[in-house]
Amino acid sequence: MCQLLGMNANVPTDVMFSFAGLAQRAVEHRDGFGIAFFEGRGLRHFVDAASARESRLAEWIQRYPIRSEVVIAHIRKATQGRVTLENTHPFQRELWGRYWVAAHNGDLKDFHPCLHAAFRPVGDTDSERLFCWLMQELAKAHCQVPTIAELSLTLGELLPQAARHGTLNLLLSNGEALWAFCTTDLYLLERRHPFGAAHLADADLSVDFSTQTQPSDRVALLATQPLTVGEPWQRLAPGELLVLQGGQRLA
Repeated sequence: MCQLLGMNANVPTDVMFSFAGLAQRAVEHRDGFGIAFFEGRGLRHFVDAASARESRLAEWIQRYPIRSEVVIAHIRKATQGRVTLENTHPFQRELWGRYWVAAHNGDLKDFHPCLHAAFRPVGDTDSERLFCWLMQELAKAHCQVPTIAELSLTLGELLPQAARHGTLNLLLSNGEALWAFCTTDLYLLERRHPFGAAHLADADLSVDFSTQTQPSDRVALLATQPLTVGEPWQRLAPGELLVLQGGQRLA
């Protein structure tokens, strides 16, 4: 299975430390990587079909402090679809005048929904089909731009339907909120004042966040497996839909 990383914060925050930990897992998950940074209504989107352990693009991302309030990253271990650039997560589409980004960890068997012309996959993965179907169904369900709460209710109806086809761990964002859906493995970490030191689980690297943050800062991280040791990662329940905004979970 692939590995996911999501970040949602109340102030623009860099994700270099967490992405460095994720990239260490590309020894097993070597079929490409991607990362997307939202900046207001804009999006910085980077993908490479090479392993995050070998890609010069991944090396550059670990050194360049892009600050964002919402980040989605993915390292791929292919289950469906060839190892090509068009099959590399995260995927992006436009809906209601905003960029949407999604990354999927799992394997959906016999998932071939009817898709119309507005949303069609470019590659041949179940993950991109899922994303196109979600965009299509969200557009059909709302005649005008919905609120975060309305989107969450609709996603809460749609995602369990797709999950009947197999494993579905998903990160999805339009830059305003970050949605996470879990059927097997997804963990949440909420960092807030008082901030302390963190040590990566997969590399000999530590950061003291108390020297880099303000008391009002809030940062929430999501990962397929905990990226650090000694911090209170919480496992999401099977079938749980989590909504993050401003670095904290919404009811």
